This record gives sequence, C-alpha cells and structure tokens, in this order.
Amino acid sequence: MSEAGGGPGWGFPVPQRAPWSLVAATAALCLVSATSVWPAGAAPMSREERQKLGNQVLEMFDHAYGNYMEHAYPADELMPLTCRGRVRGQEPSRGDVDDALGKFSLTLIDSLDTLVVLNKTKEFEDAVRKVLRDVNLDNDVVVSVFETNIRVLGGLLGGHSLAIMLKEKGEYMQWYNDELLQMAKQLGYKLLPAFNTTSGLPYPRINLKFGIRKPEARTGTETDTCTACAGTLILEFAALSRFTGATIFEEYARKALDFLWEKRQRSSNLVGVTINIHTGDWVRKDSGVGAGIDSYYEYLLKAYVLLGDDSFLERFNTHYDAIMRYISQPPLLLDVHIHKPMLNARTWMDALLAFFPGLQVLKGDIRPAIETHEMLYQVIKKHNFLPEAFTIDFRVHWAQHPLRPEFAESTYFLYKATGDPYYLEVGKTLIENLNKYARVPCGFAAMKDVRTGSHEDRMDSFFLAEMFKYLYLLFADKEDIIFDIEDYIFTTEAHLLPLWLSTTNQSIPKKNTTSEYTELDDSNFDWTCPNTQILFPNDPLYAQSIREPLKNVVDKSCPRGIIRVREESFRSGAKPPLRARDFMATNPEHLEILKKMGVSLIHLKDGRVQLVQHAIQAASSIDAEDGLRFMQEMIELSSQQQKEQQLPPRAVQIVSHPFFGRVVLTAGPAQFGLDLSKHKETRGFVASSKPYNGCSELTNPEAVMGKIALIQRGQCMFAEKARNIQNAGAIGGIVIDDNEGSSSDTAPLFQMAGDGKDTDDIKIPMLFLFSKEGSIILDAIREYEDVEVLLSDKAKDRAAILKGKMIPNYIINSNPEMESEEQPSSENDPPNQSAEQIITSSSQDPDLAEQAAPEERALSPPPEPAGAPSPAEMDNAANISPSEQNSDPTENHESTSLGGECTDLDDQPQEPSETEEDSNPNVSWGQKAQPIDSILADWNEDIEAFEMMEKDEL
Repeated sequence: MSEAGGGPGWGFPVPQRAPWSLVAATAALCLVSATSVWPAGAAPMSREERQKLGNQVLEMFDHAYGNYMEHAYPADELMPLTCRGRVRGQEPSRGDVDDALGKFSLTLIDSLDTLVVLNKTKEFEDAVRKVLRDVNLDNDVVVSVFETNIRVLGGLLGGHSLAIMLKEKGEYMQWYNDELLQMAKQLGYKLLPAFNTTSGLPYPRINLKFGIRKPEARTGTETDTCTACAGTLILEFAALSRFTGATIFEEYARKALDFLWEKRQRSSNLVGVTINIHTGDWVRKDSGVGAGIDSYYEYLLKAYVLLGDDSFLERFNTHYDAIMRYISQPPLLLDVHIHKPMLNARTWMDALLAFFPGLQVLKGDIRPAIETHEMLYQVIKKHNFLPEAFTIDFRVHWAQHPLRPEFAESTYFLYKATGDPYYLEVGKTLIENLNKYARVPCGFAAMKDVRTGSHEDRMDSFFLAEMFKYLYLLFADKEDIIFDIEDYIFTTEAHLLPLWLSTTNQSIPKKNTTSEYTELDDSNFDWTCPNTQILFPNDPLYAQSIREPLKNVVDKSCPRGIIRVREESFRSGAKPPLRARDFMATNPEHLEILKKMGVSLIHLKDGRVQLVQHAIQAASSIDAEDGLRFMQEMIELSSQQQKEQQLPPRAVQIVSHPFFGRVVLTAGPAQFGLDLSKHKETRGFVASSKPYNGCSELTNPEAVMGKIALIQRGQCMFAEKARNIQNAGAIGGIVIDDNEGSSSDTAPLFQMAGDGKDTDDIKIPMLFLFSKEGSIILDAIREYEDVEVLLSDKAKDRAAILKGKMIPNYIINSNPEMESEEQPSSENDPPNQSAEQIITSSSQDPDLAEQAAPEERALSPPPEPAGAPSPAEMDNAANISPSEQNSDPTENHESTSLGGECTDLDDQPQEPSETEEDSNPNVSWGQKAQPIDSILADWNEDIEAFEMMEKDEL
C-alpha cells in the first residue's frame, strides 16, 4: 500500500470547487513542504550519514535484485534459501499466495521503476529489454486479478512512465517506442473478461490464456471477492485508458467502485471485507483498514488526486469519517461490524494496516498518523519485525513477516510531513533489522516466525518494488534523484504514475454520483490545506509530544479501554461490561451480570460449568450485545489457553561459512530429551547417521561422535532413534521428514511424541525438520562438507555467534539479541469457532498422541471443528472446567481489565501439555432459540460475522 509523495512541485489541475475539494491534492503539498524541526536534544542527521544509509539501501537492493537475476530469472520470484526460482506448479502449493505468480517474470516487472528511483538507469534499460524479449503474457495459468493489476500492469505502466521521462532527457531509452505500454494494453484486455458480472465487480481470478468460464480456464465459478480486490483497479486502469485513449478500462474500474459505494452499510458508511460479486451481498461483515479492504480506501483518495473527480473525494471523506468514528481507537485500529459499528469484530490487528498512517498524511490528519505509527514501531522494536498479526495487548497472533513494506512507507510520508529526524532513525532501524535477521547469502528471506527468527524460503516481488524505494527516498535529497518525484503519484504497489494524466484523454464524463446514494454531511469536508504554523504552532516538539505517551505502550502496557464499550456507559458512569478474562464462577455479582446478559450457568456432573446464552432473555438489546461479546471472548480465551499449552517451535541456525547464522530454519520440538527453552543451546557440526533411519545401532559412531546426527524419519519410533544416536556419542539429533517436498511453509508445526515409555534416559535435544528445510542442510553438506548448526529455542545474535570471525560488517552490529518473551501461539489460522460452541478443557493423556504413521507417533495441530450452525441456531453455550475459572484476578491469562491492573502472561509459568489433541475443545451446539422479533434477525448477522471472524486470510 502506498501513498503519493508530493511537494510544491506537484503540477496537476485542481477542479474549481468549494475549498474542501482541495484537500487530497493540497494536504500532502503543505505537509511535505513543512519546515524541518527537531526535538530538543536530538540533532538532525547529517547529510553524510543520510548518504551512507542511502548507499546501504542501494547495496541491499543490489544483493536482492542481483541474486534474483542470477539464480531465479526468468522465474517469478527468488527462493533465497535454496537459491533458485519459484515456478508455479514446480513447488508445493502455497494456496492463494501463489495466485500472484503467472510465469511472467513478476519480480523483474515489479522492480522496473525502482531501478530508476535508485538511479540505476543502465540496469533499467537492460531490464526493459529483457521484459520485451522474454516475458510472455499468454500463459495457461490462473492468476489473481488484483495482484496482476497492481504488480504487473502497474509495473509495466510505471516502467513506461519513467521510460518516456528518460527518453525526453535524451541520454537513455532513445530506442524506446512505447513497447511497455503495448504490453500493458495487451494485459489490460486479458483482464477485462473478469468484469463480466451483473454487478460489474470482477471475478477474483482469471486465466491469462483462456479467460473466464471456459472449461480450459479452470476459473469463473467463484462467487466472492474482497473489497480491496474489486476496489483497487482505478489508478492502473484509468492510467492505461489515458495513456492509450482506450476508455473501456477506466469505465470498468469506475463501475466496480460505483457498485461498492452503493453497497456500503448506509447507517455506518462502512464496507465489509468480502462481497458476493453477483448479488452484492456482504459475505463478511467485519470492517477495518487492514487486509481485504485497505487499498480500497487508498484508491478513492488517490483517484481524486490523479483524475480530479470530486465524487472520489466525497466518498473517501465519508468513509474516513466513519473510520475515525468507529475503527480508530488511538493508537489502535480495530475491526468492527458494519451494521453494529460499536461492536468490535476481533481483538487483534494485521500488519497491512501499517499503510494507514501514510494515507492519513495525504489526508492531512497528522496526529492519529503519528500515534498509530509509534504504536507499530514499538511492536517492531519488541519483535524486530511487524508480525503478520498481533493482539491488542501486543502479543504475536500470527508470527510470520513476509518483508512487508507498509511500515516503511508510512515512515517515509511522516518524515516528509514533519521533517522530524526521529523518522530517519526509524528507517535506520529497519535497515539494520533487515540486514541482521533477514539477509541470507542469496537475498533476503521472509521471517517464518518473528519469535524464533526462523526463515521462509520466500522473497516476494513487493519487497523490491516498495521496500527499497521508500527507504531510499527516506534518506535521499532532491538532487539525489534524477527526476522530480513530486510529479508522480504512487500506486498501492509503489509504482509511479505521472500527474499530468489528469488532463490527458478525459473522455470519461465526470459525474458526481455520490449524492444519488446519500445525503452528505458537509462537516465531513471541512479539510483545507493545513500550513505548518497550524500543524506545528511554534512548537518544535509537536510530533514528539504525540509519540511520548506511547513509548512504553508495548512493553509496559495495561491497555485500558482498548476494547470499545458503550459510550452511554462512560457518560453515565456505569461499570463497563464484564470481560471473559475477569469472570469467576463463584462471584455472585458476576452471576447476576450474566443473568442480565441472558447467559445461564449450569453445573455439570463432571465438575465443569456450562454457559448458555439466550439473547431473548437478556434485560435489553444492549445487554444481549454484551452477552454475545462475552461468549465470544470466552471462546477466544479458551482457544488462547489451548495454544499456549502447545510446545513452541524451535530454531536450527546454520552458523558456519558462508551462512554465518543468517539462515534459520523452523524446527518442530520433541516431547522428550533436552528442553532447549530451559537449557543452553546445543552447537555442533552435523553428520549423517548410518543407517540413515537411525533404527538400529549406528555403524559409523566415529562420524557422529560429538556431533549432531542427521536421521531420516520412518521405520521406528522417534525415541528409539534418539537412543541410538545418543549411544553413538551424538550431542543432538535432527530428524528429517521422509515425505519429499514437505515444508514448514505449507505444513503445520510437527511435534515428536515419545514411545509411551519412560524417556528420561534421553538427554540430548531432538528437533524435527520438514523435507525442504532438511534439504538445505543436506545441500550445504554436499557443497561445504563441514556444516555447523545451532539448536536453540530461538535464533541467536550473530555478534555472539561469530565473535572473532572475519565476516562482513552488515552481519554484526550493535543490536541486542533477538528478544522473544512471547508464549507462542499456533502459526496456523485459528479454527472457525462460532459463539455458539461449547468450550471444554480435557484431561491430558499421552496415549492419545496422533498416530502419524504405523511405526511412530507425532503431534500436529488439531483439525478444525465440524461445520458451523445455521443462523437460526441462536443460543450460545460454553462449557468451562474448574481449572479455567479465574479464582484470583491476578492469575488471569492475558489479564487486562478496563479498570484494573495488568498481569502479563509472559510472567506466568506455563507447563506445556503432552498432546495437542487433548487440549481441543469438544464442540456442540446449543438448542435452537425460540422465534423472536426483529432483534433476533439482527443477531443472526452478528452470529454470521463471528463465524467468519477467525477465517481472516492476509
């Protein structure tokens, strides 16, 4: 997601309307041209240091781009751990992630305009020649319409924009004759069949060769798409129309935007995450500014800037007012239900919302931008990167980090808005973390788990398209760039489109259709260009004063009031609703509150208690709403406790030449042997055992003596393998999966169970690697012979590992060791759990470990529960064992109340359970509710929303 950079040089016409219509164009102008000020005690960063950091960004780009061209091109992406290209169909499927790959050299096209921004004009000219010579857009492959638009079509248009600019300058690209534009037009026509729906919303996928619905196409049966997928087309499609004069592209993109606007929830002015492309019904009715919606809002504002159509600004301002009213809970941005916007839809945030502070800069709303950005930065300082999702009390929810650029983007725009050198230091931290934790010999690897520092064999094209562009611009002076960046607007993929398109081929009639759908509140459009005196009224500490209260929000936080409660309650002084984490079944006051919310408590014979909600029995509709929230929180709390009982992932770090600790592999733990979370890590050279399966006495004990033995899975129990290599003198063992092609990228965490016998005799650590990760070590042995690894609970600081060794400076720096105080949660999407489920806590029985194969037992995450209830099944129920009842508020998991003190779960000792299956909830559904009036019909929507709430896909 990307915002337009701009300054006084923005040369585009502004419609002659009321002053508020200038906001999108002018807010950024004034903000970016703000006078630089520095907080007291903080000197501005010298030009020499900024140049040094800019040069470091150039070297990092060369490392990533050079390795892609050497090891991957013409494949779509580089796999930086295995030093080869990712080709669709030749690697294990990653689901929707692979929809971006179309066998069209994605990374090269996505990187075109980055080369020019980084002053690599010769490389740009070579890259354009390669695209024209090698790229085929007629492949029989099903791709995402959204991803293909923003990455490939946007990349071709961005490349064309800068190619004609260079040609005009007279030194480079003199041979260029709009070839990239012709390719873009060809691709545009290939995408048009996706819009063949009655609504005008595009199908989410299309076959590049066969289009939609044909038997050969293998697509066209989809019914749903995300709001961002349908609403993030206007910039590229309108630019294509205005470059070529073919109006059809802009017409189709406008029609899709018009339909989304018409289908917004009228009372809240919010849109949902997923919509039916044929009927226009909302499939997922939660709303936020992150995954699934993000760039829809971005493109409304930027379409006004690029195209000068007032209706886009009116729509954006209407949505923005709703966002700030319901979703923004400074410094957080939390999803809500579109039809009940005072009801939070989830208690965690995803990383994609990090673009929003940058969009707020373009809007001119600087204070909330500073607040949210600072909160995100505090999360990054805790985990080194922004986790793919994190909770409202800043725990890791999804631990991956695919090198997303959105935070760097917002950092760039905030620096341009404030001139505060603080944001230069933020950018410096991002550079250091990328070099220290993500850099590998063949590029930069995505983080599989920010807690352990393990890697994923993945380097997405957006990393080159966006990350290096924003980081370089952050440290560059105007004279460091060979063209005026202020003459362009950034697309969501950071591709550059010239602002002069606003006056070119304006064949699309500009019609203000907004008033047909709603009566607009003029107060939404009071924004005018804020000058620096208003933003910083003689106070150089303005930005710092906003950030300061948030400095300790992550490490020393007890978020009060983060979950929105009724405004009426606050005004009347009433107590906030009862939270699930505070509930005590023995507290009479709590039981009375449950009764008021329509929740009954039933004591079961086995000592558990069952909670059942009947919305119709609540004292009021507001109390029923609190009851539904309470039941959902109880389900989430139970699910969180189950996750925390699981053994966390471990790390295998290759520390020998040429890896130097830069490759970290996700490993599954064992329920026996040395516990790496409680003991010092184990370090040693690796050696393959003979026999390789380790199921009998080793015939090469001298080879594994004092080393870490590599063993293949299969033919006997894990504990038996461990005993055999231990008897041979091994100091540790790594079991490698015998299922060829298995990978931690696509498979859940694997935990090795014992053999049902006493395993106290096993004293060495044992870890499990899937086939793909194991092959990285095996390949290293074949190439370098002596390979040394570190077995630990998390990746260790390279400065400590490599002390005294001759290695590049970018590997060792002053950053402290990776900190991870989190109790890990499951890396997989949580099961779909309705608010009507029953929560139980089962006893633990080691004999219930999953029988993974006839010869061995292992653990894997529990399967998802059976299908969700019908909307008519309205009663909510939850069974809670006595152990789950909080007898003491100080012992609550994630103990955070609106008025009480905070107890961090990290400070609570956790005993891991022996099996994951045994912590599974037993699921059943409550009885059908009695027929009720319209309130019940309204609650049907709530239940549907809760059923979908945990299915978020980033």
